Parts: sequence; C-alpha cells; structure tokens
Amino acid sequence: MVSKETKRTRLLRINEVTELTGVSRTTIHRMSSKGLFPKSVSLIPGGIARAWVEAEVEGWLTQRVTDRDLKAQS
Repeated sequence: MVSKETKRTRLLRINEVTELTGVSRTTIHRMSSKGLFPKSVSLIPGGIARAWVEAEVEGWLTQRVTDRDLKAQS
C-alpha cells in the first residue's frame, strides 16, 4: 500500500500575522482591502472569525524581500 502524503493548509489568526510580518492589525486590514496583502478567509460562515493562509502570508513576505533586492540592483 502506498501512503499518500497530504499537505495541510495552515491558517494564521491576526495575532500570528502581526507577529510574523511586524505589521499592525489596522495596516493589515487596510492593505488587504486594497489588494496589497493576502485576503483573509472566514472560519465560520457569516461570522467574524477570520484567518490568513500561512503560505500566502509567507509569499507576501518573500515578495517584499525580492522587491527590496531588485530595487538595490537598480
């Protein structure tokens, strides 16, 4: 029998996102509404519990570093 490895999607709550990025809650929400930060997902339909996909937040951070490095080269 071959085992299937499943990749889990890890969700981050706002406190984890602010700690990981160093960006305030207000700024995260503002940037997200402008399309400058990953959108949150609703954890409970119609509820206020929200979270962010860890891989998307990490991708956003990686892009910040890439942008910095490209700017330094020009």
